[in-house]
Amino acid sequence: MEFALSLVSDEQRELQSAVERLCRGPLGALERQAGETDVVDRTIVASLSEAGLLDWALPGSYGTGRHALRAPDAMSLTSFCLVRETLARFCPHAELVFTMQGLGSGPISFFGTEDQRRRYLPAVASGTRIAAFALTEPDAGSDVAGLGMTAERDGDSYILNGRKTFISMAPDADLYTVFAKTAPSAGREGISCFIVEKGMPGFDPGERLAVMAAHPIGAPVFTNCRVPAVNRVGDENAGFRIAMGTLDFFRTTVGAGAVGLAQRALDEALRHAQQRRAFGRSIAGFQAVQMKLAAMATDLQAARLLVYRAALTRDRGTRPRVTLESAQAKLFATEAAQRVIDAAVQIHGGIGVLKGVEVERLYREIRAMRIYEGTSEIQHLVIAQQLLASPV
Repeated sequence: MEFALSLVSDEQRELQSAVERLCRGPLGALERQAGETDVVDRTIVASLSEAGLLDWALPGSYGTGRHALRAPDAMSLTSFCLVRETLARFCPHAELVFTMQGLGSGPISFFGTEDQRRRYLPAVASGTRIAAFALTEPDAGSDVAGLGMTAERDGDSYILNGRKTFISMAPDADLYTVFAKTAPSAGREGISCFIVEKGMPGFDPGERLAVMAAHPIGAPVFTNCRVPAVNRVGDENAGFRIAMGTLDFFRTTVGAGAVGLAQRALDEALRHAQQRRAFGRSIAGFQAVQMKLAAMATDLQAARLLVYRAALTRDRGTRPRVTLESAQAKLFATEAAQRVIDAAVQIHGGIGVLKGVEVERLYREIRAMRIYEGTSEIQHLVIAQQLLASPV
């Protein structure tokens, strides 16, 4: 990570070090106590807030101000990636909470009114409200234009009907940014975004889903759910732009999370290779193992550099959108992390597939990253479209 840290500011290096110290100390202890869980651990949420880390998941002017370094008023993608990578390496549940507090409130941070920001963001920073981003539906994942959920205007409210699925933090979340069709015949140009609070009439947080790596995730249901019109984020029918604008920021951070998981896998593989003995010597002395370690380290560093290239390009204002860079970072980092973690399991041999062994957990954790926030296949299409749209 040293080279990536050489690219960022002294304050950002200090931030990364502070997160690592927290993970090696009290936050790590809470992670071990919680174990793998599909329920949001509120003690971990509180710990992140007390340390001021949740401030870095939203514009700093709405945060708690508890961190020794003040989060900038404009969200820093580089800082977010540094925090997410470090948490993913050491404290996966805390990484999920941190990320979703940012993504779930992202439409409000980027596109909300000042009143909406002041109403909701301080509660996200304090951890008193858990946020969720509700876009995916049973019949609409990559095809956002295919959303079936509707929102019909009724006086000073909207009536929402439909289902969502694979919504991280559901059913535990308190606050959902929800996307629905306000002009069903207009395709992606007919989508709007709404802030839905748990407890609103007609809103059911839904069932908890069981996935291969324990993860708070659910399937909310909206049945004549009445949402005040003041809870609409942005203009009516501007939801597609809001969703894509939010994901443009957070897609790069998925790459950062993957890099954190891959770094942990390399750490574990190096440790095991040097401790495990076979045929009278450490297995680290065998060329076959050395070649795996070399490929793992190279994949990891290449992925990390693509992530921070995208983040720094965005933060330095080199161009208004980083669609190409974020897609490349997300695609390469998640695919590379899958290779790194698979090799780590192989180096561990039989114990690598035992429940409770770190690399076994990592193997299950990484798989979803190649799917959510745009599958690897979709990222290939996005990259190609960006290339073809540019003048030769």
